[in-house]
Amino acid sequence: MELLIGKVVKSHGIKGEVAVEVLTDDPGERFALGEVLTGRQPGKERELTIKTLRPHQNRLLMSFEEVPDRTQADSLRGMQFFAEPLERSSESVDADEFYDHELIGLKVRLEGAEVGEVTGVMDTPNRKILEIDYDGREVLVPFVMDFVPEVDLGEGFLAITPPEGLLDV
Repeated sequence: MELLIGKVVKSHGIKGEVAVEVLTDDPGERFALGEVLTGRQPGKERELTIKTLRPHQNRLLMSFEEVPDRTQADSLRGMQFFAEPLERSSESVDADEFYDHELIGLKVRLEGAEVGEVTGVMDTPNRKILEIDYDGREVLVPFVMDFVPEVDLGEGFLAITPPEGLLDV
């Protein structure tokens, strides 16, 4: 399973730099000098080696060994970068933190009975929101301890205790 980690928004300047919107929670691990990124646009895939890298207005400005000028940088607009999920380790993530891809596909239990499956995760500024297929319809459940008291990756489920009416919306 590959994860979307970034997207080229536009070219920047005349030296072949591009502005990249970061879509990963670990940009230091994913984007580093010399790192080879797998980029995809409709109908083509290419590997690009990061030559320069610097932060700029909540984005990263990058240049690549394979892209010498602005004309070629312009052709990268819309390119998406993908990578394999990082290995979970006790140092890299707390026991009560989860990667989005770990939550998607988990079975959902309510009062011990299986009632659905996590189909997506929305990242909002304050918290994650789980998209759950509940009895054939999508419901949104904030990913907070009060509503999701148990997550068991090994067994492949999470338990929910939503407030009255949340699943009726």
